[in-house]
Formats: sequence, structure tokens, C-alpha cells
Amino acid sequence: MGQPRSRAGGETVRAEEYAERKETLDTWPIHIVTYRIGDKYYCTIDNVDPGARFARAEGTTRDDVERIALEKAQRYLKQTRKFPTG
Repeated sequence: MGQPRSRAGGETVRAEEYAERKETLDTWPIHIVTYRIGDKYYCTIDNVDPGARFARAEGTTRDDVERIALEKAQRYLKQTRKFPTG
């Protein structure tokens, strides 16, 4: 992230205000990535292991996209069954 990318038509875009962090949501470890391209913010959330992205959002403010993505993530994780191991 952060490296310039070319879009169709030759326009170059760069992700700005890139941030990532790890948190725990309802006992699940998650990885949150937030960045801005132009006037729009994007947020993606994946489970740390195996790293599958399962929630994302886009909008006009960092706080809004993170809130929306976290709400989606929480809703999806509540539907996930945990099986005992060991």
C-alpha cells in the first residue's frame, strides 16, 4: 500500500493515511486496515489466521468506515460456530 497505482485511463492513484492494527472482537483476533484514496476512505477487516477478508466498508470519513466495517465484522462473527479443539 502507499505505492502509486495506475487506473484504467492512465490515472495514477496513491493510498494515503494508511493504517493497520490488530484487535480482538468477541474473542476473535482481527486485522483492521484503513486508508484513503482521493476523497474516499476504505476499511477492510480480516481474521488473523488464515487472513481471510470478511468485512469492508467505504465512505467519507475514517471513523464512519471503521465503525461500519466493525459492525459488519461483529455481525458475521456472531454467526460463526466455534468447535472445541484438543
